[in-house]
Amino acid sequence: MRHLRFGLLAFILLAGCEKTVDPPPPPRPALVMKVGAGATDTAMSLVGEVRPRYESAQGFRIAGKIIGRRVEMGARVNKGQVIAQLDATDTQLNAAAASAEVVSAEASHALALAEVARQRQLFAKKFISASALDIKESELKASSARMAKAQAQANISGNQTQYTTLTADREGVVTFIQAEPGQVVAAGDIIVRIADTHTVDVLVAVPESRMAEVKLHAPVLLKMWVDRQKTYTGVVREIAPEADSATRTFNVRITLENTDASVKFGMTAGVGFQGLESTSAVGLLVPGSAVTASDGKTQVWVIDGNNRAQPREVEAGPFREDGVLIRSGLSTGEIIAIAGVHTLNKDQLIRPVMGAKP
Repeated sequence: MRHLRFGLLAFILLAGCEKTVDPPPPPRPALVMKVGAGATDTAMSLVGEVRPRYESAQGFRIAGKIIGRRVEMGARVNKGQVIAQLDATDTQLNAAAASAEVVSAEASHALALAEVARQRQLFAKKFISASALDIKESELKASSARMAKAQAQANISGNQTQYTTLTADREGVVTFIQAEPGQVVAAGDIIVRIADTHTVDVLVAVPESRMAEVKLHAPVLLKMWVDRQKTYTGVVREIAPEADSATRTFNVRITLENTDASVKFGMTAGVGFQGLESTSAVGLLVPGSAVTASDGKTQVWVIDGNNRAQPREVEAGPFREDGVLIRSGLSTGEIIAIAGVHTLNKDQLIRPVMGAKP
């Protein structure tokens, strides 16, 4: 009986000395994605805005008070159509005064001409000196100059009478109006803007990292967001020589070749630079958050068939706004982690949560 008690006590003591084994940690959730599209699916697609290629700002050439406006915002106008009018009272009075000055100058010139004719007859008969004749001829020249000046001033006043009517200098659509009856405007103030509807551009801002994919005169496919079923064609017409200082993008203008009445200024257009990828764009596109560096090497975390994270060295191509191109080291269909990659460990068990493709 004593031996039994001693054995039981020893068993209890040994059991108390054993360490408690912690259960394995649960799999860690991780955002992952399946590597899919290659370079053939990475054609640059951007968003642009429909703009007129030609747009003119028009205003009166003289100051005055607006007494009438004939057009509204969005109205289509023809060349020579009346847009607005100024009060012509003052200009008409100026024109009348200038005409009176012309009549007075012509009378003075006729008198000077007759006086010179008489002085020449007297000089021929030796009744006056040559000096007296020279004075009269000089007065004739002065009267001739005054008459020419009065006629020029009359022409200016007549033109200003016509400037009280503002007419369209091109066919198009009114995109801006700053004129109301009773408003007093200065010469040169913008009254309306008229945009030519025959030639339409799409303005798109291209990131500097994608400029290698944009070529002058290259074909472009476009779709208006208002109707995604219809496709338009365009040509790259103009590439800005320098980037915008704030956005670091280059403004590219694309001329729409098959525009129609459904295309309105200010519309949003999807721009696809098909077939313009550079040779450096070959590879598999993954999010930038999936790529990390270790010991100077670029790597991604591949999730194997047992849901364990495995580091994989890869060759990365250019970093772009929509992701990173992986030139080698990955295959289509593999699962990679795309978030929190800096905290993963080799062979770490995870619970994959499928995320969106880049």
